[in-house]
Amino acid sequence: MRTSHGRTTAADAAAGSVDDLRSVDTTVAEAARVADTAARRAGVTIRQLSDVDDFRATCRLFADIWQPDPSEPPTTAELLRALTAAGNYVAGAFDGDELVAASVGFFGPPTDKAMHSHIAGVSTRARGRNVGFALKVHQRAWAMRRGVSTISWTFDPLVRRNAYFNVSKLAAVPVEYRPNFYGGVLDGINKGDDTDRLLVDWPLTAPSVVGACTGVELAPDPDVAEAEWTALGIADDGYPAVRTAEAGSGHQVTGRAAVLLAVPRDIEGMRTTDMRCAKRWRAALRDTLGGLMADGGRVVGFDRRGWYVVVPGG
Repeated sequence: MRTSHGRTTAADAAAGSVDDLRSVDTTVAEAARVADTAARRAGVTIRQLSDVDDFRATCRLFADIWQPDPSEPPTTAELLRALTAAGNYVAGAFDGDELVAASVGFFGPPTDKAMHSHIAGVSTRARGRNVGFALKVHQRAWAMRRGVSTISWTFDPLVRRNAYFNVSKLAAVPVEYRPNFYGGVLDGINKGDDTDRLLVDWPLTAPSVVGACTGVELAPDPDVAEAEWTALGIADDGYPAVRTAEAGSGHQVTGRAAVLLAVPRDIEGMRTTDMRCAKRWRAALRDTLGGLMADGGRVVGFDRRGWYVVVPGG
C-alpha cells in the first residue's frame, strides 16, 4: 500500500515485512512437510545426530561404504562433534534403531546463505528405497529453516546413478567441472583413479527444486532434445568413443544444439576389472564435459539411460 504521494510509509514497510515473514514461514513449513513425507515413504526416521555413539556409528557406516585406507577415514567422530557444536548439519536416517544413511554439511560463504554438503552415504541394505532422496529433502528443510538459499556439493560425473540422482531427481544445477579435485584417494571406490568432480548448486526455492522434492523429475527442454547429437558415446569394446564437431555431419557445437555425452554403466566395477578403460573414460569425459562447461556450456539434464544433455555455449 502506498500514500497518495507515492511514498511507502513506515507502517506500510512494517506490514510488508510481516507478509514477507509469513511467506517465508509458509515456505519453510511446506519444505518440512515434504521432508516428513519423503522419510515416511522411505520407511525411515531422520534426525540430527548429537551424541558420540551416533557419530561413531556414522563413521562405521561411511567406512563400510567407501572401504577407506585406515590412514584416510572419510570422517572422524571428533570432527562430527565439532561440526555439530558449531551449528552445522550432521543427520542420520534410521530404520528402527539401525543407522542406514547419514549426511554431513557445513556452512560456507556467505555463511548465512550457503551450505556445502560434504558427504552422504546409504548402506547397501537400504538402497533402492529412496532413503538418500529423503535425507536430501530433510537437509533442504533444515537449511531453509536457517535462512540458507543454496546448497552445493560435488559428485563423480562418471558414476551414472549419482549423475541421474543429482541432476534429474534432485534438479541440482551443474556449475563447474573440477579435475582431480581431491587428489589421490585411498578407498575401495576411487583408488587408482583421478578424483574429478562435478560441482552442483541446489537453489532451494527454485520451482524445479520444489517440484523435484515432491517427486517431479527434471527433463531436458523438448526443443533441446530434438536437436541432440552424440559427442561422447560407448564403443563396442566398452571404451569411450569421442566424436569431434568436425565429424558431426553439419552439427555445430554452438547455440541450441544439444550435445549427448555418455558415461559407462558401472565405472566403479570397471576400476576393479579394467583400470586402463576406466582411465580412458576419465580423460574423455574431462575433455568433453569439462571442455564444454569451461566454454559456457550448460548441463540441462541427465537421461536415465546414461547420457548427459548439454547445451553448448557460444
